[in-house]
Amino acid sequence: MKNKNKLIILLLILLVFTTGCTKQLKDEKNKVVKNPNTGQTLPSNILCAPTDKENIKLYNETKEKLEKKYKNQLDKKEITKTQYNKKIKKITDISKLEKCKKFTPMSNGYEGLWTTFFVKTLSWVLIQIGTLVGNYGLGIILTTLLIRLVLYPLTLKTAKQSEVLAKAKPELDKLEKKYAGKNNQESMMKKSQEMMVIYKKYNINPLSGCIFAFLQIPLFLAFFEAMNRLPILFEDEFIFKLAMTPITGIQHHNYLYLLLPTLVALTTYFSFKLNKTATAGAGDQAKQMNTMMTVMTIMIIFMSFTMSTAIIFYWITNSTFTIIQNLLVKRSMKK
Repeated sequence: MKNKNKLIILLLILLVFTTGCTKQLKDEKNKVVKNPNTGQTLPSNILCAPTDKENIKLYNETKEKLEKKYKNQLDKKEITKTQYNKKIKKITDISKLEKCKKFTPMSNGYEGLWTTFFVKTLSWVLIQIGTLVGNYGLGIILTTLLIRLVLYPLTLKTAKQSEVLAKAKPELDKLEKKYAGKNNQESMMKKSQEMMVIYKKYNINPLSGCIFAFLQIPLFLAFFEAMNRLPILFEDEFIFKLAMTPITGIQHHNYLYLLLPTLVALTTYFSFKLNKTATAGAGDQAKQMNTMMTVMTIMIIFMSFTMSTAIIFYWITNSTFTIIQNLLVKRSMKK
């Protein structure tokens, strides 16, 4: 079981981190370029052309400064002609990008498995739904709901498994007490065998409770990258500016942005709380999992202050869906 979990994690890491990511736009002094109005860090590998005047200005100014820097280096023979050409090719030139509404998964050619088939496809879906409803913030929310509905059969099994584990909790707790302090190999083997008997009795598959948790990672990263690399999304508004981070909003004396981290905190806390039964009766493993969930909740709350509103909309919608689903499952299984 542990080997299977490790294999899944390894595959996800290889898929995500070896095939693409959002790259930050940096100026001639190698400093990250930010939009002063929103606090957003601009990506250098945007998928389509920006329309916001401030963003267009920042991209063009950065391009001109970098070209000048590399030309000076070439003239001083600090770099070769080949090195100069390579550096010039890497400069973000928004004039070569097509409009976001014309974007397709194959725009800009093949960019690796992760970017082409996951990020670009999700980006295209976000654009289409946002265009259809006339607002890209609302489009993010609807896309999140659509994906959760597609995954509903899988997440429903996970939620039901949590409730079944809660029913098995008394027997699992009793098993923990029986083998408390017995750490020799023979006792551990017997404990493992008796635990599997309990799992079989209640038709529990320990791995099924982890599958959706593993799916959450690439889903979040795909949303994160798509929303960072699509100007048509981060230049729009839906109650809040989608590119604005709560910390920047607060710095601009718009204290309504405090509502976003508050909603992240509430939805994350209750989402994790309803899933705590997934580790019911697992002894030290349960304690470790609950501690991890507490630490993750605190980390997510702090991170939400520097997340763009677009990402926060995704997170709140996703967590709210999980809460409602788990509450419905709890109610149905009590009947």
